[in-house]
Amino acid sequence: MKKNILFLLLSFLFLASCNPQSYIKEKLNQHKEVSLMVKEKVPEEFIPQDIQIVSVGDSLTQGVGDSTNRGGYVPYLKKLLENDKSINEAIFNNFGIKGNRSDQLLKRLSSSEVKKAVKEADYVIVTIGGNDVMKVVRENFSSLNLKAFSQQRKVFEKNLQEVLATVRNDNPNSQIILVGLYNPFFKWFADIREINEIIGEWNQASQDVLKKYPNTYFVEIADLFYDEGEKLLHTDYFHPNDQGYALIANRIFEKINEEILEKKSVDPLTAENEENGN
Repeated sequence: MKKNILFLLLSFLFLASCNPQSYIKEKLNQHKEVSLMVKEKVPEEFIPQDIQIVSVGDSLTQGVGDSTNRGGYVPYLKKLLENDKSINEAIFNNFGIKGNRSDQLLKRLSSSEVKKAVKEADYVIVTIGGNDVMKVVRENFSSLNLKAFSQQRKVFEKNLQEVLATVRNDNPNSQIILVGLYNPFFKWFADIREINEIIGEWNQASQDVLKKYPNTYFVEIADLFYDEGEKLLHTDYFHPNDQGYALIANRIFEKINEEILEKKSVDPLTAENEENGN
């Protein structure tokens, strides 16, 4: 009798364990857990990334006038970038050389060291043109005229096109940022209003060249020096001081943030809904 009762109890437990409703419920719970895991997976674009930046050009990239000798605008820009939630570390390779003109930068880009860095770069930041303008000033100091600046500007435009083509050839996916020119000559030529006009024409020429290449950006800095130029210049009255470099870095970061980072940080689903008018 006891054996029969034990057998019935075991049979009942076995049937209960095989209850179809219990089985289905368990499977549904498992499915929910898997679904939650999939939804909680963070898209790669929302994980902070390291970025590689190559800085090339003249004394503004080298950092002449920077009292800390850390590379002009570079340390300020590095801090601003690394404060952005999408960036883990901004790694800079600084190839700035004071006195470089556009033709000399073009030669520098052909060196194996610079080419290797450019190929691995997410961003290439260029400062060039100031010494091209200075060349005209030195060669025509006693008789400055607009024609001389215009002739040299055409040479600069050609060199700039080759600079951009070289960078784009070495790295088709890099973002190229060109920092515009400012007028550092007001200390010597305060009475010559045409200098601001000349700088404006050179900056416009640079922007026209950039339009021919994808993923290129122009950073305007001339206006920073219009009203308080002397306060932003080093004691040589030509290069920026620490405050000047900090302001230049802010302008570069604003351009990167507005044109590049914000686009990358948009949720793909949100972007699709906006595009479809939802």
